[in-house]
Amino acid sequence: MLDIRWIRENPQALAAALEKRGWSAEDSLSTVEDLISKDEARRDHVTELQQKQERRNQASKEIGNAMRSGDMALAERLKGEVGEIKTFVQNGEARERELDQVLEAALAVIPNVPLDGVPEGKNEHDNVEVRRVGEPSRSNSAKEHWEIGEAMGLMDFERAAKLSGSRFTVLKGQLARLERALGQFMLDLHTTEHGYTEVQPPLMVRDDVLFGTNQLPKFEEDLFFVPHGDGRLGLIPTAEVPLTNLVAKEILDAKNLPLRYTALTPCFRSEAGSAGKDTRGMLRQHQFYKVELVSITDENSSIDEHERMTACAEEVLKRLGLPYRTVVLCTGDMGFGARKTYDIEVWLPGQNAYREISSCSVCGDFQARRMDARYRPIPEDGQGRVLPRFVHTLNGSGVAVGRALIAVMENYQNDDGSVTIPEVLRPYMGGLDRIGAN
Repeated sequence: MLDIRWIRENPQALAAALEKRGWSAEDSLSTVEDLISKDEARRDHVTELQQKQERRNQASKEIGNAMRSGDMALAERLKGEVGEIKTFVQNGEARERELDQVLEAALAVIPNVPLDGVPEGKNEHDNVEVRRVGEPSRSNSAKEHWEIGEAMGLMDFERAAKLSGSRFTVLKGQLARLERALGQFMLDLHTTEHGYTEVQPPLMVRDDVLFGTNQLPKFEEDLFFVPHGDGRLGLIPTAEVPLTNLVAKEILDAKNLPLRYTALTPCFRSEAGSAGKDTRGMLRQHQFYKVELVSITDENSSIDEHERMTACAEEVLKRLGLPYRTVVLCTGDMGFGARKTYDIEVWLPGQNAYREISSCSVCGDFQARRMDARYRPIPEDGQGRVLPRFVHTLNGSGVAVGRALIAVMENYQNDDGSVTIPEVLRPYMGGLDRIGAN
């Protein structure tokens, strides 16, 4: 969530940022004007409340003076005025809460402001390649992962559909073990070499938690919910949600930053906006596993942490021997809460294309304002206390396990229909060096 004070002081900057994200000039300007209007209404009301309260305090003193001087008529009139002010203040406090909620609801659907230097553009075609690692294999005979898996008898979409409908997969035997091996390998790499703390978070969270990482209210249709008590809980679309919210409503000590968390969890997404996209295979699923990376930093470290996190995710693909490229997303293709995003795209020979396998974003204090997550800086002179500031948050895939499985299957496929297991995964596979037909 953006700071309304910053918006008030920089209306043109916000309007320009919204235009960079693909909003029309008219919508950008009217949105900014509406936000400022709502803020002015709230501030005017708060000012009036304060003036009424000051008058009540003054009138209360005047009542005492009138009674001491014996002017009971004046005292009674003043008592009547105080009573009216008391009623106004009681109603006014409720109105203040209402105006706060109106402003917060309007701010909640405004996207983050891109960092300077993020390329301007409308969609994925305007993203800019930063680097390319590994040599893509190109072959007209390369098969897609679902062809390989079904031929092995280890990937079953028909039975998954019988159980749950479309966009689900049943993995069996050594292919199921290979997916598990990928997740364990990633966790071990990030915890033992990259300094992340492993967490096993809840898979169902409250609405305020989903609000904190900006899934709600804007992306409610992409979520799955289950009834819980008198309300509901949302199935996590990514472990970013619970990991980032670990620091919600807290004031952290700056000396303990950065905090780095990782988790291997199933993720649940309705894919509401992906009708007709990637309908074959397991590239786009309602349920999938992902290793998530989350960092909580101070405001001066988040940019460097973004580069570090991206390198940690890239290292997974390097160890697996998978060709990939890293692109910086343009302003029109970035996620709602991001200020800058790197996408890592792995090469899939079966599709003869690079496809996203990780997205690493720096969000600044956008999520922290929604979560009320702050830290107390260390005083420059080492003494006294400094007012708390909002933390900066980052998140990235380290990486999507199902897509890593797809990439391994397609890049390590053999002419006989088997799949060679990358060396780094063999200890997790009991020394097995390839998977063949079931």
